Amino acid sequence: MALNPQYEAIGKGFVQQYYALFDDPAQRPNLVNMYNIESSFMSFEGTQLQGSVKIMEKLTSLSFQKINRVITAVDSQPMFDGGVLINVLGRLQTDEDIPHAYVQTFVLKPIEGSFFVQHDTFRLVLHDTI
Repeated sequence: MALNPQYEAIGKGFVQQYYALFDDPAQRPNLVNMYNIESSFMSFEGTQLQGSVKIMEKLTSLSFQKINRVITAVDSQPMFDGGVLINVLGRLQTDEDIPHAYVQTFVLKPIEGSFFVQHDTFRLVLHDTI
């Protein structure tokens, strides 16, 4: 398969759609459609999860209701299988907590004219300063 020439537009469009669903607690369960039942992997703050069921258990267990998100940068790269690697840098504030920088990386895998999230890694940018 060849490199996808639309990788930048795909990356930006995916990020908009993903966070529109994630940031609305009522819509968050719809993220299940972006993950594969078996071959999606997530690392969320160091917790490793595999498959859409486990990933959604984690995402729907998050207790915050209000999210204020600022996206600083979305960097995308084409992959040789037609997929897209996406790296997001931003700032996130949940409920009344202080804002924190975060980084999230996605690998979109092509499937039947669309994509699913094969890999998803999320980490707040917190440093141990002790």
